Amino acid sequence: MHPYRTHRCGELRKNDVGRTVRLSGWVHRKRDHGQLLFIDLRDHTGITQIVFQPDRAFFADAERVRLESVITVTGRVVARDPETVNPHIPTGEVELVAESFHLESPAQSLPLQVNSDRDYPEDVRFRYRFLDLRREKMQRRIRLRSAVIASIRRRMQEQGFIEIHTPILTASSPEGARDFLVPSRLHPGKFYALPQAPQQYKQMLMIAGFDRYFQIAPCFRDEDARADRSPGEFYQLDLEMAFVTQEDVFAAVEPVLSGVFREFSDWSVSEPPFPRIPYRDALLRYGTDKPDLRIPIEIRDVSAIFAGSGFRTFAEAVARGAVVRAIPAPGAARMPRSFFDQMIAFAQEQGAPGLGYIVFGEEAKGPLAKFLDAERLARLRAEAGVGAGDALFFACAKEKEAARLAGLVRIELGRRLDLVERRSYRFCWVVDFPMFEWDEEARRVTFSHNPFSMPQGGLEALLHQDPLEVLAYQYDIVCNGVELSSGAIRNHRPEIMRKAFEIAGYGPEELERRFGGMLRALGYGAPPHGGLAPGIERIVMLLADVPNIREITPFPLTQRAEELLLGAPTPVDQRQLKELHLRLAPEAEAALREEQPGEKAPAGSAR
Repeated sequence: MHPYRTHRCGELRKNDVGRTVRLSGWVHRKRDHGQLLFIDLRDHTGITQIVFQPDRAFFADAERVRLESVITVTGRVVARDPETVNPHIPTGEVELVAESFHLESPAQSLPLQVNSDRDYPEDVRFRYRFLDLRREKMQRRIRLRSAVIASIRRRMQEQGFIEIHTPILTASSPEGARDFLVPSRLHPGKFYALPQAPQQYKQMLMIAGFDRYFQIAPCFRDEDARADRSPGEFYQLDLEMAFVTQEDVFAAVEPVLSGVFREFSDWSVSEPPFPRIPYRDALLRYGTDKPDLRIPIEIRDVSAIFAGSGFRTFAEAVARGAVVRAIPAPGAARMPRSFFDQMIAFAQEQGAPGLGYIVFGEEAKGPLAKFLDAERLARLRAEAGVGAGDALFFACAKEKEAARLAGLVRIELGRRLDLVERRSYRFCWVVDFPMFEWDEEARRVTFSHNPFSMPQGGLEALLHQDPLEVLAYQYDIVCNGVELSSGAIRNHRPEIMRKAFEIAGYGPEELERRFGGMLRALGYGAPPHGGLAPGIERIVMLLADVPNIREITPFPLTQRAEELLLGAPTPVDQRQLKELHLRLAPEAEAALREEQPGEKAPAGSAR
């Protein structure tokens, strides 16, 4: 017999009755009935109930064992009495009568209960993550993550993609976030960067002729944490394809994503082809480039209706260049006055001075209604598609701010009016992103998305159009208001790349220094190519129906980018700093002394 187990804890069934088996696992629960002791023994497959009889020599040892201790038990499988069958677990028709018992590893007093879904502070969960991960819900989520990755791999390989791993130590690139830098021991004063994405390498693979590449790629970005973003590292399904149009990329990705979501959920999933929404339409109709299509509300531009109207606040704002966005609220006429007050308070929490509204019934009511004549009210109803029993809310500001506020109000109305489609995944593509944007702080034109994208219209567009009017073959895929991925058809012509970077303020020397390898590669016959990279954690977060990415990450960083289990980031000693030709700045030494009073901060000397 195996020294630890003949079966796993979730495998025993009624047809095993009479067999002598051995199980190992963790003590999940204990129930002492005086003459009998019951222990629920758990491993990753499930739970088996163990019965300890008082005439056994090891009975007292079993009584003393703490929860989460690891034990090995040998015994005989017996059928439970009908009245004691547990229908909630697969092993509920049987139990194991212990004939031998061995304590493999005792557990100390627990800082959190594994056999409970009780909430614990994040710092406790992360510091004792090995215990937190034992909990059934966390086991389920991490196993879901593994299964999703396996399914994605299989689906990609079935489409002829090959998996290639790209370097982790690479060069800094303007991907839009801060790099994690790694000092070089062999090259004093120089640094590697951890990849924000394998962007240049995967383009090189297309130039090298591999045609269809993918990997489950680790990416590193030194950025602030959000619910759907890790502050340090994350994984993405990185893919690239040669000799493709934008629609070819969509056709390859849609069956992978829709298939995965159908495989791991019984919710409704969008049928391919997914809707294509131009970026500017998305901002107008949904107030965001990450539209949640489960909410059946579309924003409308009603600036012209308020221009010259009796509502001077909006009329004068429109004359100064502001816009007015109308957000329909279906059925809101039935809501009490407090609902409208709460929506105004919500808008104020978002930084707006307030939120105008009109309620439509037999006659129009609300703070704005009396300032508008019958013709304008009729135009509002027709433009926004509302009728009796509905309401309209209004956001008035400069275009960007009006879109932001209207988008937030739309989402809040969907929630408060219970309009969000339940148990569904609604995908869409947002397309036609602008190639460039104006950076108000730097007072110059910069890339708005991926700098390696192909402009629509090619070199001619860059030469003759206003840069802020040039669109790119750039796209995002969005599900339920969560951006899963950005992507693009790439710029495969060196002369177009030079001009695009020139517009964004890169001189020839800087372009050569930072992207010389890419420029050289493009000069040796580069195929048209494109791709994208859906985030693994965001996919799993949606499938697990959890609000935070840390709930499906095995060992996440905190909001302050700390890994509490092993204590990263940590100070390093003088020898290590000296090897790397580094010296701590005085403010860094002071910060370390403040964190570790009484300890001398490491100090290195530059060579």
